[in-house]
Amino acid sequence: MTTTKTTAPAPKDAIAMLKADHAAVSEMFAEYEKSRSIPKKKALVAEICTALSVHAQIEEEIFYPAVKTALKDKLLVPEATVEHTSVKDLIAQIEGLEPDGEMYDAKVKVLSEYVKHHVKEEQNEMFPKAKSSSLDMDDLGAQMAARKDELLAQTA
Repeated sequence: MTTTKTTAPAPKDAIAMLKADHAAVSEMFAEYEKSRSIPKKKALVAEICTALSVHAQIEEEIFYPAVKTALKDKLLVPEATVEHTSVKDLIAQIEGLEPDGEMYDAKVKVLSEYVKHHVKEEQNEMFPKAKSSSLDMDDLGAQMAARKDELLAQTA
């Protein structure tokens, strides 16, 4: 029944969904690094910025509050939220710029490094703890998928 252009199955558990987002963005960054075409770089960065913005928003609105409550967390979620702020600041600096200079490439490189660091912490620390909590990952995943669809529709 889905009419999306991806072949990904409909809502899975929240952590699987977030990991799939992480992998997709990582692939886009790798493609950016290999690309020499300015139009291709610009298109990739636009895609990366949209993906990261939507991903951060569903984490902040749905996943993080659930994890914070379930784990009574006072460290992982606040730290992840601060990291999101740094990522959003860099996205704001990059969006709308022409990919025609070393500062552009440098900002994209630093964005990539921030994201890699953030992903590593989530996947090695937050996700295992969240998975072993009482959270219903399928229900959380369904909520996140619905919100992600809404946000992506707004950017289209």
